[in-house]
Amino acid sequence: MKTIKAKYYLIPIIICLVVMGGLVYYYFLTDVSKEDKVCYLYIDDDDTADSVYVKLEPIATTHGLTGLKYLARYWGYTKNIRTGRYAIQPGENAVTIVRNLKNGHQQAEMLTIPESRTMEKLAGVLSKKLMLDSLTLAASLTDNDFCGRWGYDTATIASLFVPNTYEIYWNISLDGLMERMQKEHDRFWNGERTAKAEAIGLTSNEVCTLASIIDEETANNEEKPMVAGMYLNRLKADMPLQADPTIKFAMKRFELRRIYHDMLFYDSPYNTYRNTGLPPGPIKVASIKGIDAVLNRVDHDFLYMCAKEDFSGTHNFAKTYNEHLKNAARYSKALNERGIK
Repeated sequence: MKTIKAKYYLIPIIICLVVMGGLVYYYFLTDVSKEDKVCYLYIDDDDTADSVYVKLEPIATTHGLTGLKYLARYWGYTKNIRTGRYAIQPGENAVTIVRNLKNGHQQAEMLTIPESRTMEKLAGVLSKKLMLDSLTLAASLTDNDFCGRWGYDTATIASLFVPNTYEIYWNISLDGLMERMQKEHDRFWNGERTAKAEAIGLTSNEVCTLASIIDEETANNEEKPMVAGMYLNRLKADMPLQADPTIKFAMKRFELRRIYHDMLFYDSPYNTYRNTGLPPGPIKVASIKGIDAVLNRVDHDFLYMCAKEDFSGTHNFAKTYNEHLKNAARYSKALNERGIK
């Protein structure tokens, strides 16, 4: 009789335990995401627990989000929201997600530094990949005091950035970003590249400046060492570089397809028709191909070049001015025939 009564009372307990276990499993151990791909949760300085939940709503199941909210309160996450970019993986449960959020276990961003023509454009691109505000970033990169902290000025700061892809946390600070870029810059300018720059009498900043001009002169990577050799010949001869892209940069008219004679007198230190030597700094973030083209230039005797009249993107090179005038006449004729102004 006692055994029967014990079993009678044990059954409800077992049922309660099963139900409780099922609820625990349902709310805390099943998939939170209803997506079959990785989704990313971005948490910034202004976020609260409630705003985090709102950001999760589009991708989370109702029961998963309920379990997550409970764990967040129980584990104290609501009192210490940590910024970052967090991956919400398919199959992850509330326990794993809250633990990652609470401990700041975020997913790094693959940040590609573009070959931007201005620091404002660079700031705009970076702000889309980082928590940094574009206006703050642009103001900093165009401020001499800020640039001076890293050994540059507003004219040379573009030399700091090596256009490559880096693994960086989305919530990195501005100083943290600059420190990382400085490390990547120093890693790029290893002993071999530095030695090659010294051999042609240029600093790394000057190499980047010349490379930026070459990048704008031609998109043909195979031709870049030839163009570099020509400009280095001009520098040695103390001749103006006479590079059309520097006129576009000086006038901030990057859409120009043709440079007219009156533009050559534009008053700017970047006007390489009026001034000898290199301009104050790069006219864009120089490409790695452009930089290496300068360091591995082709040695030749050419002093002039003009875009080919076939619009192939390559150039005719010349040793004499008379030969150059003939090349220029053919190109000018081709422009006129196509109605390019």
